[in-house]
Amino acid sequence: MTTREFLTTVLSANLSDEANEKAQALIAALDKRNETRSSKPSKRQLENQPIREMILGYLNESEPKTAADIGEHCGITTQKASALCLQLQKEELLTAEEVKVPKKGKVKGYRIK
Repeated sequence: MTTREFLTTVLSANLSDEANEKAQALIAALDKRNETRSSKPSKRQLENQPIREMILGYLNESEPKTAADIGEHCGITTQKASALCLQLQKEELLTAEEVKVPKKGKVKGYRIK
């Protein structure tokens, strides 16, 4: 049971006015903490920002690039390149499509949207 679920249960039980006020105050504090937490970029997000910009600068609309190509160009692992491209795709900055790679078959390729 999470803290929010507990406090909601306390409110729904309507134990006393004092308990209800305390539960409402604690829920408000949770909301405030969560609001500030989501608005600040994490340390990792700040570290990845220059890499994301490098990826966007490397890609073009005409030819899709694989995560391996992107990773090699940016000096990062293929896995990290793939993860960052997926984030950029979710933000609708990139599109993904299947690309045929000799001796590998079909892999995902990325390009600017």
